[in-house]
Amino acid sequence: MNIKIDDLSDPEIAAFLEEHIQDMRSVSPPESKHALDLNGLWKPEIAFWTAWNDVGLVGCCALKTISKHEGEVKSMRVSKLYRGRGLGQTLCRHLISEAQKRGLDTLFLETGSMDFFIPARKLYERIGFVYCGPFSGYRLDPNSVFMTRKI
Repeated sequence: MNIKIDDLSDPEIAAFLEEHIQDMRSVSPPESKHALDLNGLWKPEIAFWTAWNDVGLVGCCALKTISKHEGEVKSMRVSKLYRGRGLGQTLCRHLISEAQKRGLDTLFLETGSMDFFIPARKLYERIGFVYCGPFSGYRLDPNSVFMTRKI
């Protein structure tokens, strides 16, 4: 598997992200959907990586810088065909490493509170994220869970 910084120009990435947005819409009410679409990811404070294998695109992740020392995990996604194989953990560890290289010392994330998100929350817990309150403009929301990790 190859993880590379990406400029979001490949049509395969647009389709992958659209599938992500559709999944989020199917389980989260509109006011609680925080997943970024292609345009939302195309910002200077966001770095985006894709994971590829010999078959094609299998995952993606993004890091949003929210202050000099803090970042937010965004757009973590693994293809349905590759879930449960450790790729999410690999992507998350990649983000942690990139955050360290950028001088960040704390990561935050928002994910859903619904059962659909249990595997994601368990993954983040295994990697050392702990539950916290809202951060960086988020508000308390029964459909959201907030987590943080010192790095």
